[in-house]
Amino acid sequence: MIHKSLIWLNQLITIGLFLILPVSCNKDEDNKSSTVTDIEGNIYHTVKIGSQVWMVENLKTTRYNDGTEIPLVTDSVVWNNLSTPAYCWMNNNSANKETYGALYNWYAVNTGKLCPEGWHVPTNEEWQTLIEYLGGINVAGSELKESGLTHWTAPNEGACNCSGFTALPGGCRVTEEIVFNYFLFASYWWTSTEEDPGNAWWWSVNYVSTSVVGYFLSMDYGFSVRCIKD
Repeated sequence: MIHKSLIWLNQLITIGLFLILPVSCNKDEDNKSSTVTDIEGNIYHTVKIGSQVWMVENLKTTRYNDGTEIPLVTDSVVWNNLSTPAYCWMNNNSANKETYGALYNWYAVNTGKLCPEGWHVPTNEEWQTLIEYLGGINVAGSELKESGLTHWTAPNEGACNCSGFTALPGGCRVTEEIVFNYFLFASYWWTSTEEDPGNAWWWSVNYVSTSVVGYFLSMDYGFSVRCIKD
């Protein structure tokens, strides 16, 4: 039996289908990419969007910025019962590391040590600032998603990547029977904002919509992380 929260995620992935509007490119003309390196030597490009500077790739580190290892958890039963930090690769396949990055539970986010020094996991408010700058929740997905079908499933509705954010469909790890879901169909990113003792905020884009969806879910889900400059 599929858990009701997974059904709810399926509903969210389609709500933007009816909200598609024309979009325009908001990428700053003077936007110049640079790079930042994490504790393991993984290199990330950066992009300035409005007043914010974001990483262009999802985080892929297996160590905190103090060098401590983050536990790798592949077993679904163990993952579902965690209340401590963990990460995994989509479909437990490390070949997905370079393109899609790692999936972390929110307990790893809450350590405050995932991103390189000088960077942090964005708050819900920082995500909202990004989305508003890109035209609001109905159209910002278009500006965030990588264009074309190299990684995204068709139709990848309205994707122009005008912001340079280059969102890829890394999917998520859920806490029900299916374990991994939405790979090549949607992106999910944690914020650092806690809603209550068991839930935290996230944002998502998907293949059938130009919209961006945000809400809160259980901290034991596995989502991607994008870092923002302090």
